[in-house]
Amino acid sequence: MRIKYVMSSQGISGPPYTFIYGNTKDISNMINKSTSSPMDISHYIFPRIQPHFHSWLHIYGKNILYWIGPQAELVVTEPELLKEIMSAREISMGKPDVGPIFSKILGGGLVLSQGDKWAKQRKIATHAFNGQRLKNMVPAMVESAKMMLERWQVAGTKEMEVYNEFKILASDVISRTAFGSSYEEGKQLFQKLWALTMLVSKTANKTRLPGIGKIFKDKDVVESEKLQSGVHDLIMQMIRNKEKTIILGDEDNSATDYLELLLKARYDIDDDYKLSIHDIIDDCKTFYSAGHATISLLLSWVTFLLGINTKWQEKAREEVQEVFGNQNPSLEGITRLKKMGMIINETLRLYPPSISTNRKVMKETRVGNMLLPANINVHIPALAFHQDPEIWGEDAHQFKLERFSEGIANAINNNPGAFLPFGYGPRICVASNFAINEAKIVLSMILQRYRFTISPNYVHAPVQNISLRPQYGVKIMFQAL
Repeated sequence: MRIKYVMSSQGISGPPYTFIYGNTKDISNMINKSTSSPMDISHYIFPRIQPHFHSWLHIYGKNILYWIGPQAELVVTEPELLKEIMSAREISMGKPDVGPIFSKILGGGLVLSQGDKWAKQRKIATHAFNGQRLKNMVPAMVESAKMMLERWQVAGTKEMEVYNEFKILASDVISRTAFGSSYEEGKQLFQKLWALTMLVSKTANKTRLPGIGKIFKDKDVVESEKLQSGVHDLIMQMIRNKEKTIILGDEDNSATDYLELLLKARYDIDDDYKLSIHDIIDDCKTFYSAGHATISLLLSWVTFLLGINTKWQEKAREEVQEVFGNQNPSLEGITRLKKMGMIINETLRLYPPSISTNRKVMKETRVGNMLLPANINVHIPALAFHQDPEIWGEDAHQFKLERFSEGIANAINNNPGAFLPFGYGPRICVASNFAINEAKIVLSMILQRYRFTISPNYVHAPVQNISLRPQYGVKIMFQAL
């Protein structure tokens, strides 16, 4: 009641609070209704994916207060207000609590950690994905893409469901570049993390009373604990193998991967915060799950869009031929793929892997003329910003690459809140360049070998399962060049 009074006195309101559940039942009902059947091929997916926000923004204005059980959530869709909020350290560094199942995927990893621990983890991750290391990762990305394309050639099929193909590819790349492993070695790990992801999606709007979960565990929580134990054992084995390699001195220092950097940081006597073995396991889980999901989805939605917009596909192919000919992509070359960059940015605008960014107000904070109470969560709906006609024009729901012809800054008119596929502020995704480089390499190699169109059997049904996914996959018709 206090939070509601403080916010309403500043002109911010929202749907009425329901005892215990808040607005979770309404949210679930609206999403179940909007996603109960496929949609026509349209990129205006905001009303389908977040029908509650779409409705409430029209009723209550640009900023809304709603409730996940007893937890207050402030939705912000004013770019200027977002800029001020995310510049306030008490907010920009705060991460909200997540449910007991979601925490089993990310744990105390980089995405959810705080304070000195987060600073240590961020420093390691930034070092792991810096310019020189990204360059060293290119051969592994090329090799993984070649393996996928060789499977396609052997299969010889004209129609293919590419989302699963890209999941295998992205998993292999993450395994090779970040953990010195391979997809086959990490296959069980990915399967268990995927099962955990599905449990998170299933229980996303489930209301949990504080403390009850410690006494009574429902079947989903019990299942998640079994999966978490399996993930823990698999990563521990991977860590033991890596430690043996380090002890034997078989590692090439110029190609030190992310896991090795994490293990070395555990024994770094010069740092204030020492990473525990649990910290390392949680960071591995974070990069395995978030990394492969982001890249596989980006590639899937790009292929879908180019399968519809074949004229732009031809332009992209011409650019790839001009830069690489029939040679494998290189890091120097992919920086020259301007049209490819425009395609990727427009895909990330229309189909961002993460449709929302969340922060927690760690203590009472004044932002401009607004006072935000402690412990309120700030919810930034990227999809609402990305498809707002006031920001992007009346063609905001269309695939229009020209908007990015002069780069991202000009496309958003220097408004940083308008485009946030990888988040915003100090906690922006540390591996965004890794994802974009991989996407450019894989797309270049596909364009060198195939023309493709969307299959008549494709069913357009985007859904939100942590990330924005194609419910029935992405079926594409391929023609070898």
